[in-house]
This record gives sequence, C-alpha cells and structure tokens, in this order.
Amino acid sequence: MSRRRLDPAAQRRGQILTSRLTQARRASGRSAEVIARSAGVSVETVRNIEKGRTATPEFFTVAALATELGLSLDELYAFVRSDRSAALDRSSADTAR
Repeated sequence: MSRRRLDPAAQRRGQILTSRLTQARRASGRSAEVIARSAGVSVETVRNIEKGRTATPEFFTVAALATELGLSLDELYAFVRSDRSAALDRSSADTAR
C-alpha cells in the first residue's frame, strides 16, 4: 500500500514536530542513541525523524519520545498549532494588503 503525498500544510506540521523533538533532545544533552534506547524505539527511527525523512511519525513513537524528553503531547500539539496559527495570521495579513 502506498502512502498519499502530504499537502504543504501537513509537511510543515511534520517539520515543526521534528524541530521541537530535536530541540528537546539536544537540550537534554543526550544522544539520539540514548533517547532511542530509553524510549524503546530504534536509533534509525529517531535519526529519520530528526532528519525529516519521516514526515509523519507514528503516534506511539511520538508519545514515547515525548515522554522520554519530558514533553507532554498537549505541549507538542500547542507548539505545532501555534506555528500554524501564526502562519495563517501572516498569510491573512499578506492577502489583505
């Protein structure tokens, strides 16, 4: 079964999620290997997410990584949502000009 191509908005949300997870891992001072092992996912999975090769990671993968990094899923959602709202506000302002 092939996957549908993501629309630009979905791609952007994936990039924002990836950015937040990567920032949190780096801020923790731990390597991808350590986080992967603690979260119960493969190092390859963490690296693929951080490099943007996995645009839409599985829910349970995100949940495991978020838990390991001390992030709540609500926080991740708010982070992605606030960027989306800001982007919508910017495009609305551009359109009004």
